[in-house]
Amino acid sequence: MLQIKDLTITHRKDFRVILEDFDMVFNDGDKAVVIGEEGNGKSTLMKWIYDPELAEEYAECEGERLLGGEVLGYLPQELPEKDRDKTLYEYFSEEGGLEEFSPRELAKMAADFNVPMDFFYGDRQMACLSGGEKVKAQFMRLLMKRPTVLLLDEPSNDIDIETLELLEKIIREWKHIVLFISHDETLIENTANMVIHIEQICRKTKSRYTIVKDDYKSYLERRSDLFDKQEQKALNDRREKKIRDEKFNKVYQSVDHALGAISRQDPSTAKNLKDKMHTVKAMGKRFEKEDEKMTDFPEQEEAIFFKLGGENSHMPAGKTVLEYSLDELTTPDGERVLARDIFLRVRGPERICIVGSNGAGKTTLLKKMAEELLARKDLKAKYMPQNYEDMLDLDMTPVELLDETGEKSLRTRIRTYLGSLKYTPDEMDHPIRELSGGQKAKILLLKMSLSDANVLILDEPTRNFSPLSGPVIRKILAEFPGAVISISHDRKYISEVCTKVYTLTENGLRENIM
Repeated sequence: MLQIKDLTITHRKDFRVILEDFDMVFNDGDKAVVIGEEGNGKSTLMKWIYDPELAEEYAECEGERLLGGEVLGYLPQELPEKDRDKTLYEYFSEEGGLEEFSPRELAKMAADFNVPMDFFYGDRQMACLSGGEKVKAQFMRLLMKRPTVLLLDEPSNDIDIETLELLEKIIREWKHIVLFISHDETLIENTANMVIHIEQICRKTKSRYTIVKDDYKSYLERRSDLFDKQEQKALNDRREKKIRDEKFNKVYQSVDHALGAISRQDPSTAKNLKDKMHTVKAMGKRFEKEDEKMTDFPEQEEAIFFKLGGENSHMPAGKTVLEYSLDELTTPDGERVLARDIFLRVRGPERICIVGSNGAGKTTLLKKMAEELLARKDLKAKYMPQNYEDMLDLDMTPVELLDETGEKSLRTRIRTYLGSLKYTPDEMDHPIRELSGGQKAKILLLKMSLSDANVLILDEPTRNFSPLSGPVIRKILAEFPGAVISISHDRKYISEVCTKVYTLTENGLRENIM
């Protein structure tokens, strides 16, 4: 059993309460997904449960956690800086897990995660692994600790579809407790039996959380039905109030007019009218008390909204956007050949997705294509890398980064756009390094939106967006009038956005039949 009692988390910089009086008990068999918009404290909650000191740098946390003998295993959203320079062997040997696993257990784990047996003993640095390989390495080391509680912060980031399916199997079959955060709606739908929804309502001035023991789809449907019914009841209450108030005002005005017109020579009628006015005013006070109990309109944290593409973003159907050939694709250090005979042609407003196993070279290939497209004068291309820090100055604020002219009107427009993406005024002036992964992704997408780009090069574009924002992002990209060249393992993104899908193999790109 894992219990959390009276946990309140307050952001140190702007003193915003991001979670208040949180109480929860987890038991064996619970597969709880934590959902909510970017910056709502999901990762902070996960860090605090694993080790309260991890959250102390930027948040003040008050509460109690009772572990009850549970062994916690934590998968962070990003590989910690202290592990980046370690070799694979150093990384796996560090906590003794490698020695405690038998060769048979290691062989099974390697086969399950689709890595060679010598992966655990490799001399490659962790920083040089692909995004998916880093997640696999962290997850395998976590399992070597033989935890009873899995705390997984975006475990679906960057891993290939085959490993996603393995992750689903691990979560479904785990006999103990799983608490996870994920952008992957398919993963959530296939595994979670409990939903923890963290919200910031009233323009991010109030924290609210909901805990429901149910699957994700049922939770969303019931929540939508409940909000619809509450909204209808609130509308009916206000409609009835309007009719009642109109009748009341007519009575009040009639009595008030009669009182004003009564002659002093008719004291008996004047007394009756005064008594009637007293009754009318008492009725008005009773109505005011009834109005205090009137059904409120439902408060919910709305999904983000913005648009990609302007007047100059339309791509003519016949235009050749890219015709790319490469004899050999090697690792960045040039030591290994990843693929040969690569060719890709993109015409007009096609939306291309490249898939493939982790370590196949997808990100390396996309970077090379991006270099060529960004240099073209006949196109306006924008690139969103897998590692956002490659494109962001972390010491700048979102407003500073997006404001390329210094004009007051543009800065005002940027703040309006950031507001529509659920940034608070304080967050707009935070250094970017203090923002969540999803908030950083929003900055890059907004930068693209402000640029009138007609070609988007996107490496895992949905990887850090909440499952609530995911449908909005997919719709925006599906409606983009230019060309999209992307990498993704997000199954909903692939099916809803992409017009063509290619698998990167050792022998080049193979088009998938959709």
